[in-house]
Amino acid sequence: MSNNLTIDINQILDEVRAMGASDLHFTAGLPPIVRLHGNIKKVSGYPDCTEPIIVNVINQITSIKHKQTIQKGLDADFSYVSNSGHRHRVNVYRQRGYHAVAMRLLRNDIPTLKDLYLPDILGEFALKPRGLVLVTGPTGSGKSTTLAAMIDHINRQKNCHIITIEDPIEYLHNHKQSMLNQREIGVDVDSFAGALRAALREDPDVILVGEMRDFETINAAVTAAETGHLVLSTLHTTGAADTLDRIIDVYPPHSQGQIRSQLANSMVGVVSQTLCATTDGKGRVAALEIMAATDPIRAMIREGKIFQIPSSIATGRKDGMFSLDQDLARLVRNGRISDELALSRCQDPTEYKRFLTMG
Repeated sequence: MSNNLTIDINQILDEVRAMGASDLHFTAGLPPIVRLHGNIKKVSGYPDCTEPIIVNVINQITSIKHKQTIQKGLDADFSYVSNSGHRHRVNVYRQRGYHAVAMRLLRNDIPTLKDLYLPDILGEFALKPRGLVLVTGPTGSGKSTTLAAMIDHINRQKNCHIITIEDPIEYLHNHKQSMLNQREIGVDVDSFAGALRAALREDPDVILVGEMRDFETINAAVTAAETGHLVLSTLHTTGAADTLDRIIDVYPPHSQGQIRSQLANSMVGVVSQTLCATTDGKGRVAALEIMAATDPIRAMIREGKIFQIPSSIATGRKDGMFSLDQDLARLVRNGRISDELALSRCQDPTEYKRFLTMG
């Protein structure tokens, strides 16, 4: 830090990365704030941020194009590579008339499914020849990291063409067994839906769509999954039933029978995750719910009996399925997370307690 009016962005990013932080925030009236193992804390040794300090930080990390967006009072999303070569996902926004910055610290190495303690069925989903795989959960639950590990799994194992459509690109993949092309919204292409439509003319085997935000994108993704591509994407939903309902509800009532039929045919699986602080206080672990599209589950989707899916997941262990409450109980039994935390995250406390005692 050179003086009280400027913060050297590269220096502070190196500092907070060494701490193990996942995010760094600049907002007026507080010193820089990090998110560390899920909790927020102040970074010591820095002044409270003022508008000039924050504007100086923004000027250090933005291109001319993003400066113009910010000057119009609009939010800007982009990636920033620090002097030490680390990538960051950045959002610049305004609050109460002041600027604010949120930065997600990204890993340069791509973790494997094993590194993330993720079950083998995610590798099986990733190697399917076609269909739709969704990774869901709230913001900051590690969806992008799980998807990056799945894409890397395909890249190591399969000879195919992978196209990713991201906003912004988070993990940089190299060509391994596969040919891998990464397209960034706002840099290489205008929109998710437009990029998806174009992707179908680019001879892909696998398409990663960073987020299914709107009807157009959802519709294009389902169509791509139906026409012989493996499509991986994310939604901000909790649980498989909620995810399927969300997709179906995007369609007008007269089309809902058709989309249920399309989903029943194309669904591979839904992985829902939430990140939980570990008992040793040194990190976080993902608690998951996994739904695999078995024949009975496809029938439930087709017949509009989505409310029956959670009980099928809870009894579907032989097909690699388990509920969030079952996984939370497993993590508590293994001493990875506390009972108190599991209770705050579970869907049904009575069911969770039952799984805990069942062992």
